Parts: sequence; C-alpha cells; structure tokens
Amino acid sequence: MKVVIAGSGAMGCSFGFMLQKSGNDVTLLDGWQNNIDAIRKDGLHLQDGTAELSTKIDIYKPEEFKGSADFVIVFTKSMQLENMLSSIKHVLRDDTKILCLLNGLGHTETLKKFIEPKNIFMGVTVVTAGMKGPGSAVLSSHGKTEIQNIVPEGKAGAELIVETLNKATMPAVYSDNILWSIWRKAALNGAMNSTCTIMECNMLELGSIAGCKDMMRCIISEFAAIARTQGVTLDVDSVTDYVYGFTQPDFVGAKHYPSMHQDLIKNHRLTEIDFLNGYISRKGKELHIPTPYCDLITTFVHGKEKLFGL
Repeated sequence: MKVVIAGSGAMGCSFGFMLQKSGNDVTLLDGWQNNIDAIRKDGLHLQDGTAELSTKIDIYKPEEFKGSADFVIVFTKSMQLENMLSSIKHVLRDDTKILCLLNGLGHTETLKKFIEPKNIFMGVTVVTAGMKGPGSAVLSSHGKTEIQNIVPEGKAGAELIVETLNKATMPAVYSDNILWSIWRKAALNGAMNSTCTIMECNMLELGSIAGCKDMMRCIISEFAAIARTQGVTLDVDSVTDYVYGFTQPDFVGAKHYPSMHQDLIKNHRLTEIDFLNGYISRKGKELHIPTPYCDLITTFVHGKEKLFGL
C-alpha cells in the first residue's frame, strides 16, 4: 500500500517507520527542514523499546511531493490541519483513504472540505512517542488505536486500515463508537493538558493540589454538556475518575508533562487550546450553554501564549 504520513514528528515517524518495515511504500511529509535533511542524509532512526532501528525512507515538504497515495495518516497539530490538507490536495485521489488521529474536536468538518466522507476515518490512539532530535524518534509504547468510518459505506475501508496497522505491529481495533472515544480523550486533555500548562506542572503535581478532582469534574461537565448536543453521552463521574487516575502516584507515567505544556512552556509554541477548551467555550456561546471553566482556561492559555510573544 502507498502510504503518506502528513506531519512527521514523533508519532508520524513512528507510524511511518513501522508501516514501511511491514512492507508498505511510505513517504513522510514534514515542514521541519532539519528533520528532512537528517532523514535524507542518514535515514530515519527509531528506538523501539530497547531496539535501535533505522531505515531509508522518502521525505518531502508537502508541496514538493508529486506522488499520490492509497492511504494518508495526518499527524499535524490541530491548527495546522487545514493548511496541510490544502498543501496535499494533489496527493488525494478519489479513492484515497485518510485517517485522522489528532487530539481535539472539530476535525471532521475540516476534513470534509477536502475529502469525500466515505474516505474519512477517525481514530484515537494511546501510542506514545517522542523525538530525540531531527531524524530520530522514540516509540515508547505500542498502545491501541481505535478506528471508525464516519459514514456506513466506509466500513470496509476502516477494516482494511485496521488490518494494515496490525500487520505493522501497531495494535488497532475497529470501534463501533469512535465519537465517544474522541470526546472522552478531549475531556481528558481539556482537564489535564490545559491545567498542567497554566500551573506549569506535571500530572502528579497537578493531582496533589487541593480541589484538583473537583476542578476536573467541573471542566469535564462542560465537555459533557456540549457532547450531549452532538449525540454523545459522557458520564461525568466515571470520566472524572478516569482522568484523575493519571495524576496518582500509582500511575507509572504520573510525572509526565502533557503535550500542551511541552509546546508552550518548554518549546514556546502555540497550543491546541482552540480545539479543546476553546472549542467548548465557542460552542457554549453558540448554543447558549454556560462554560465558565473552559472560558477562563482558554483566556489564560491564550494569555500565556501572548506573554511568550506567540
């Protein structure tokens, strides 16, 4: 299968490497010139557990690539999705399948501007990965990826994608309710990523703050209220328990700094806040549903972006 990875940071490099290793013809697309130069010169390096692996793999800037694809996975930041899709319009044939594994909400609407619904597939992954530097990624865990078509006629395509990922030892399952999974992950990120960013702390430190769980419940209740208007039911108490569990000492990754913290506090980059709490705040205003916690969080995160000169 001819596979294009649109956005080749840690996740894109990890998925791209494993898909190529399993026999697919993979091309990476990225805008980071140092990454492109390193991969062209020395190949793509991947630390998978204790194994140090490398492979030669094609990589281009999106506008430079002149080929087409059977299957595209998008791994941009949320705010970069529309620009990426616009840059690769020439790659997308009438039968090209595209899988979106981005965090956040509202991506289906963006995808529909460029692709027929029968070729759009949404997913949620718990794969974890990081970058050592240009051309070098670390695949920390082969976590599960859930995938579903957005219209009934796309089911066979979703099952083919699941099969392709499983052959690449990237565990995947077909989901009967991907929207619920997307909303639960968005609630997790909205209650965890943004608050760790504002507090400039890791998840364990967040959990040690008095009233943390009650604060999370209030944020998650706002996500649940907007989800309900889109036909998705989130049980606030169970989702709160799930999210709070990541802040406890018995969770092995509790000292992890969420991606939004890494983007803004560590690397001084713009965040995905407008696709998490900002999305809830915006929809709340449209639907006349109060979302005071998400309103305030969005203001604070944008304020920190401005203070960093972003």
